[in-house]
Amino acid sequence: MSPTRRTVQLLLGLLAYALSMAMLIHAGQGGMPWDVLHQGVVRRTGLPFGVVVGSLSVLALLAWIPLKQRPGIGTVANVVVITVTIDPAIALVTRLVPDPGLAASVALALGGIVLNGLATSAYLGVRLGPGPRDGLMTGLVARTGWSVRVVRTLIEVVVVSLGWALGGTLGWATIAYALGVGPIVQLTARWFAPRGLTGPPSVRGGGESVVGEPSRELVPATAGPRPGEGGMPEPGR
Repeated sequence: MSPTRRTVQLLLGLLAYALSMAMLIHAGQGGMPWDVLHQGVVRRTGLPFGVVVGSLSVLALLAWIPLKQRPGIGTVANVVVITVTIDPAIALVTRLVPDPGLAASVALALGGIVLNGLATSAYLGVRLGPGPRDGLMTGLVARTGWSVRVVRTLIEVVVVSLGWALGGTLGWATIAYALGVGPIVQLTARWFAPRGLTGPPSVRGGGESVVGEPSRELVPATAGPRPGEGGMPEPGR
């Protein structure tokens, strides 16, 4: 993959990721697991969504230090691009669909899930580093020896529970996202990641696999979806 394609694919993937977040948030049918927490913090503090996303991203990155995780260029781009674009993306979706009824809300939620899978595959396909939350997950996997599925499930159960307690929206779309995004990422990886979604050791310290945020156990792009992929996983971010 040429440097130009990697750069364009990374940026477009992250922009699409922010748009998919906005679609799920505006649908009101339940956000991604981490967005349930973001919503809860926003409702309690009144801070802009982007500020909350960026702040929690920085906290997640700080947790990488004791876990001996090393960020890549894609990790930094993930934080910057999504933090800067999520509020404009929410405003855009709100303007296009100001007051969605049930049918429009379902369409927004399902479209957001599919777009998020495509976006995750695109930004991970350049193999320049995972998002802050997935780096936290892979670090815990390396330190504990537990499986990706177990660690991811535990993390996201905690963040969803905390977010729901703070007033975040938990709904059917949260569950649909958790179950559906993993297979979408694996199916679309053959387009965006011809060499697979695992990055070389130079991108991540210790040779750990690079995994996507908004969430999933990733395999070479030639593989198809596996039964039960996604868990209560994921982003992807």
